[in-house]
Amino acid sequence: MIRRTFLLAASALTLTATMSPAQARDQWTKAQANGWHATQPWQVGANYTPATAINQLEMFQAETWDPQRIDLELGWAQAMGMNVMRVNLHNLLWETDAAGLKRRMNEFMTIAAKHNIKTLWIFFDSCWDPNPVAGPQHPPIPGVHNSGSVQSPGAARLKDASQYGKLEAYVKDIVTTFANDSRVVGWDIWNEPNNPGGGNYTPTPDKNKYVATLLPRLFDVARAANPVQPLTSGVWIGDHWDDQKTLDAVEKIQIRESDILSFHDYSWPEKFEERAKQMLSYGRPVWCTEYMARGNGSTFDNTLPIAKRLNIAMYNWGFVNGKMQTRLPWDSWKKPYTYEEPTIWFHDVLHFDGKPYRQAEVDLIKRMAAAPKGVVPAAAY
Repeated sequence: MIRRTFLLAASALTLTATMSPAQARDQWTKAQANGWHATQPWQVGANYTPATAINQLEMFQAETWDPQRIDLELGWAQAMGMNVMRVNLHNLLWETDAAGLKRRMNEFMTIAAKHNIKTLWIFFDSCWDPNPVAGPQHPPIPGVHNSGSVQSPGAARLKDASQYGKLEAYVKDIVTTFANDSRVVGWDIWNEPNNPGGGNYTPTPDKNKYVATLLPRLFDVARAANPVQPLTSGVWIGDHWDDQKTLDAVEKIQIRESDILSFHDYSWPEKFEERAKQMLSYGRPVWCTEYMARGNGSTFDNTLPIAKRLNIAMYNWGFVNGKMQTRLPWDSWKKPYTYEEPTIWFHDVLHFDGKPYRQAEVDLIKRMAAAPKGVVPAAAY
């Protein structure tokens, strides 16, 4: 594959000048991607933030870093057979304390590896609050789902092309630091990049235009660091992901640039299988990096067996109920659950003290994880 010429702003030219073409790898071919995936165990895990943090800033800033709690929770994950975690980073963490961020990433992976868990790192995120601020984070809004999550890089930086060199430098530094680290299972460049935001926040005007400009550059920078791990960015909305005519500009970049394809699905099992097969039609391995919203029809019981049969990695949303409050449904942004609990938990697997929300779910995950790749235990149905 001939590498695309970098079209970088003047502010980023110094950065790219340090990247030797001999060091940069191409996108993995389908054969390379499938060969790598064949060496991996079936991945099952969660999107992870400790229960004591409201977002990724609170998780990784020095003042609120909580390795003891992380160790406790990842021990619970190991006990139920989980072997991967998807974890959000933020450019502000790097801009304010790059050395500290990398030190805490390393400590997180040391804890995770002790529990036989690998990490899928996310660099950017288009969901929730578009105006992130480093430092102390506000407390959870009572009764509201995910009330403290913040976008990365945020609206101001996304609209300012003079910031792009700094955002690229963030990706380059992190990937270069851990490019050969076996504790990293992959790099998720941007979570739901074409998501307007969600919640009650005002969407960023022309957001997709900015994302479509920046996203391929971030893939290029990450790939130029020559990581041994795959790159991905997951599609999340739509019904015909195998039809290029229906994809927007951002989705086309995600599918074109990813070594391993990934997607999100919070719907009934019939729709999950349909979407999974659409993604598999490209001939690359596939990861589902978000699923499981009980009130929306997406559950462990009905989705994991399909994924196991198709050898699709699975990362459910939420792990331990805590400050993110994702046991509450999305509609809590319109009607906060301040006087009553939801009829059923929307996300999350464990209570704060580690007690399962449903023991049957934990037992199912354990059985599925223990079975050989591609084999669905009879008891799973």
